[in-house]
Amino acid sequence: MSKKRTFRKRIFTYFLAVFILFTAVVLLFQLNREKRYRVRQLENTLEIITDLTHNYIERHQLNTTMDFQSIDSIKFILPQENTRITIINKKGVVLYDSFVDDYQSMENHFTRPEIQKALFSGVGSNVRRSATTKQDFYYYAKYFDGYFIRTAVVYNIEIQNFLKGERLFIVFIVVLFLLVWILLHFVTKRLGETITKLKDFSIKAGKNEPIEPEPSFPDNELGTISAQIIRIYDKLKKAKDELSNEKERLFNHLNVLNEGIAFFSVKKEKKLANSHFIQFINIISEKSTISAENIFEIPELQPLNEFLDEHLDSKTSFRPNELPQLEFTVSKNEKYFKIQSIIFFDKTFEVLITDITRLEKRRLLKQQLTSNIAHELKTPLASIKGYLETVLNNGGIPKEKQLYFTEKAYTQTERLTYLLNDISLLNNIEDAGELFEFKNIYIRNLINDVIENLQNRFIENNITCNVLVDSKVCVNGNDSLISSIFQNLMENSINYAGKDIQITIKNYLEDERFHYFIYSDTGKGIPEEHLSRIFERFYRVDSGRTREAGGTGLGLSIVKNAIQLHKGEISVRNNPTGGLEFLFSLAKK
Repeated sequence: MSKKRTFRKRIFTYFLAVFILFTAVVLLFQLNREKRYRVRQLENTLEIITDLTHNYIERHQLNTTMDFQSIDSIKFILPQENTRITIINKKGVVLYDSFVDDYQSMENHFTRPEIQKALFSGVGSNVRRSATTKQDFYYYAKYFDGYFIRTAVVYNIEIQNFLKGERLFIVFIVVLFLLVWILLHFVTKRLGETITKLKDFSIKAGKNEPIEPEPSFPDNELGTISAQIIRIYDKLKKAKDELSNEKERLFNHLNVLNEGIAFFSVKKEKKLANSHFIQFINIISEKSTISAENIFEIPELQPLNEFLDEHLDSKTSFRPNELPQLEFTVSKNEKYFKIQSIIFFDKTFEVLITDITRLEKRRLLKQQLTSNIAHELKTPLASIKGYLETVLNNGGIPKEKQLYFTEKAYTQTERLTYLLNDISLLNNIEDAGELFEFKNIYIRNLINDVIENLQNRFIENNITCNVLVDSKVCVNGNDSLISSIFQNLMENSINYAGKDIQITIKNYLEDERFHYFIYSDTGKGIPEEHLSRIFERFYRVDSGRTREAGGTGLGLSIVKNAIQLHKGEISVRNNPTGGLEFLFSLAKK
């Protein structure tokens, strides 16, 4: 019983507080409205006196003679004896005051609040104590051309009561409040009983505690609604218990899938879709706000539409063990997706999207690599075979010739060895990068070692190398791979940039994570149309160039993959002054 009384009191208090607030707002609004109305009445009276005084001044041209003493005659026709009239010029000097005989000695009135308001708004009013007469006045000032006319009434009890407005409305509000208070008392009492029972029911339901088959409620509309809520709750609880486990398993399964999956109705309305599905169709459609239903508007998925249109026809029927299925591949922005769909016997269907980019790219890369390797191996093997056949099939060849052909065959075997080593290194970087040992490496020392290894070739081609890297620059990496980066870049300049060039290596920037380097030479450069492809395996700017220069065609591909393994990036551009310029980064940690 105490709970019921407490709740009833609370709801009674809430309703009463709302009504009190409403009553207070209405009362304050009405009193304020009444006060504004009374103030406006008073100001209208004062404005009439002000305009009358102004007309008198204009008619008798007092503003030119500055003799305002005759305004005293106006006092006798005013409705209130305590009305005060003051004339003030635009500089604040008092020219006349009906309450003060010695008005010439009054202080400057320019800063008076009512005068300031009249100056900027045309009219102004204020209630304050007069510094001259020591009386409270309600002032009203109005600005005319060159002077102010201020009228005022003594702010006495009569004026104060006049401005307070009518009090009968307060009595009406109080009576209305008492009536509503009594009504709320009885209404909340009946409402509280039913709501308290519903509260007890909801608490038990929330805690899964046993609930009475049907608690008794008052015989009214709220009681009927409450009883119906309990019956509906019982039915929903049974259904929820049956579906809860299945739903949880389904959602967990969908969310952990790497594939995007969605289920649709026969009208192509989405029933369920996981986050991967939305992500994949956004990539395919190149839009960032596309929803699951928009999959049927994507041009790349037109085969899916054709498949669905064919089998979702109302005249088409099929057996559960012969469900229609579709599978095709979509390529977009260098990504590959396998699209699968199956239509169930009730004409609902499922769409499955799998990201096969990595597998597809590896397949294409291996296919291309196999072809390129076979092509690259043919040349040295053919040369070796040709030289050896010449020696074997011609026994009478002089020893000098035999030595010449043997040396040529050996040179080709060396080239073949370099090629196989580069292929092995590139595959190790891509497939087993985690096996390389990383440690702190001082770049300047490593670059000096590479230059020393290539010193003879630099001298032969008259190449100078400028290293603008501080000795304290340190990165976390594999010394063999970083050596191969600078080794391949320098050999690339030696082989293709020409003679009499300069190479510059500069550490131009660093941040919390990376060191940034520029490698440049003053050589021939590369046509712009080839720049985007020079990091591809076996790519040649012109046919036969790599073989003539002795390279394997894998140097820059090794450079790019080694830099990426060190969490960095590389780009290339032609230097406006000539030669190539490589910009790359290497991680500090």
